[in-house]
Amino acid sequence: MWLASIDDWHNLLRVKVMPSSVISYMNYDPEAHRLRVHFLSGAVYDYMDVPEDVYMQIKSAKSKGIFLNKKIKGKYSFNKIN
Repeated sequence: MWLASIDDWHNLLRVKVMPSSVISYMNYDPEAHRLRVHFLSGAVYDYMDVPEDVYMQIKSAKSKGIFLNKKIKGKYSFNKIN
């Protein structure tokens, strides 16, 4: 497998540590209470005003996608980044 840049390596590692069939990786900004979700489709969404404990729960959830659909989508405002 050829990886063009260090970012390709970082993305590969993120996929390996995120056991999800929908989510590639997530970032959380505790100061802004913003959860950024990178989907395997390439879409990126920011969910606003997400408490840190909700972020910790999704990190430990067996199914990230189910947790996202039940506990985050429809409950927090969002912006589609791309």
